[in-house]
Amino acid sequence: MIRLLAFFLLGFQANLATDDVGVFAKALWFMQAFGEADCAHPSSDRRLKSMLALALAKDRALTIDELNGLIRPESFEKFAGADRSLTEAELELALEQIMPNSRRQLSPELRRHAELLTTTYDMIPADHIDPVEKLADWIVKNWKADGQLHILSTCTGNSRRSILGATMGNLAASYYGFENIHFHSGGTVPSAFNKRTIATLKEIGFQVEPTGEEGERGDPKPPNPLYRVIWGEGLESIEFSKSYKDKSNPQSGFAAILVCSEADAECPIVPGAALRLSMIFIDPKLYDDGAFETKKYAERRDDIGRTFLAVMANARRRLQEQK
Repeated sequence: MIRLLAFFLLGFQANLATDDVGVFAKALWFMQAFGEADCAHPSSDRRLKSMLALALAKDRALTIDELNGLIRPESFEKFAGADRSLTEAELELALEQIMPNSRRQLSPELRRHAELLTTTYDMIPADHIDPVEKLADWIVKNWKADGQLHILSTCTGNSRRSILGATMGNLAASYYGFENIHFHSGGTVPSAFNKRTIATLKEIGFQVEPTGEEGERGDPKPPNPLYRVIWGEGLESIEFSKSYKDKSNPQSGFAAILVCSEADAECPIVPGAALRLSMIFIDPKLYDDGAFETKKYAERRDDIGRTFLAVMANARRRLQEQK
């Protein structure tokens, strides 16, 4: 089984150099979108991949029997042909039909990176599973098509993890069609948008450009320039280091995500927050000026990105179940 799964995953990685991601990735996305709700849940990801690897090994098509209760027959038959199997072409057609406009607006590089991260939900650590569920639950309970939801990513200096949380969160929301969910960032002791954070975001396709303006300086008062962060057509925000209480951030009814242990300890209560969750990530600052610096910033960026993508995948799937 391990060898079989590795074969499909290696095939997926090889196809990243082309436009075609391969049948395994398409089948995985199909099941995340149309399978039972837990198919989009990180705790089910490894089992789902194993079952898909077995199902596709024979003729690279899916049948309802091979999926063993992972999808309702009526959902499967909606897209299967007369032969009662799902071919790669039929998988592509199903995925095209449900693609949200905001995903089409993403820059090609960022869309591809998000696609890659959606194949790695099994890499989300066990202690993040509960916060993923709770944040998805909050979104489902509070989401309205004509309303706005705000999520505040908070750490100490608002220079690395919290800004990665806001930017990768906005990417995740756009990828899954939540155009009315907005991520923000803030800190307990503001500093400046770190140059290494900027570099790791640019590496995957974000445009990060200075506006020429500056925000209020923190302590010890380094320059605090404002940056325009763009992730697609009409998709952008202004980022800079600031207090989580800053007037540019939501003031009430938002979800507060504490992404570092220091901020988690300092903020047992986040004023105005309707939901407070701890979702701790290791500080990439620990590797600054060392040989692993670039890779560790990328690692943390992707840890945060896949986690918020999993949140949005679960919220989207559950909202579809309610229709």
